[in-house]
Amino acid sequence: MSSHRFSSLRSGCVAVRRVIPLIVGGLLVGGCASGPMETAGPASPGGRASPAEIPPRVQTLYEQAVAAMAAGDNVDAELQFHAFLLQNPGYPGAYVNLAILLAGKGDDEAAREHLRMALSLDPEHPAALNQLGMLERRNGRFIEAESAYMKAVTASPDYALAHYNLGVLNELYLQRLDTALEHFERYLEYGGEDELVEKWVADLKRRIGTFERTANVTE
Repeated sequence: MSSHRFSSLRSGCVAVRRVIPLIVGGLLVGGCASGPMETAGPASPGGRASPAEIPPRVQTLYEQAVAAMAAGDNVDAELQFHAFLLQNPGYPGAYVNLAILLAGKGDDEAAREHLRMALSLDPEHPAALNQLGMLERRNGRFIEAESAYMKAVTASPDYALAHYNLGVLNELYLQRLDTALEHFERYLEYGGEDELVEKWVADLKRRIGTFERTANVTE
């Protein structure tokens, strides 16, 4: 693990790609990829519900809350999501976004409770499972984090953010380079071009090759 990667992980999101999360027809486009750090993005209101199943009024209210979140106005976004849920308690995505906001200010217990509510509505909600994995990782529960991320990609195999986080977890915490490489490659496959992650993939391949050659020499 290079010092650059470790410093990026600790310092937070420095160079943000796709800064503004965008809700289009109830679907999320966006995320943060600044270094080998975990990522999360706002969840769509109804989880895997189709846009046609979400009333326009509900979608509009939800988009207003997400816009505040994307603009960095977290206090207003939190208030809007709470107000949204008072009127529309059946949308798991709002609980997930509140969990992201709460975790961002260090209230992990409240974040976990909101994720529990989201998963009670949809036990296979990918964004909820991804965020749960991030909470577990932050609290040093690496196996539990892996389990949550794996549930996310099982429920939604093309969920790029969970593959990214599995790559981070396996490289930096579990020291499973082969598995990290697999998930970073899936992240690139499903999430599109990302020059930084492409460099990590090349570095992982080099390190794995070096390890294999060393192992062959010592046998």
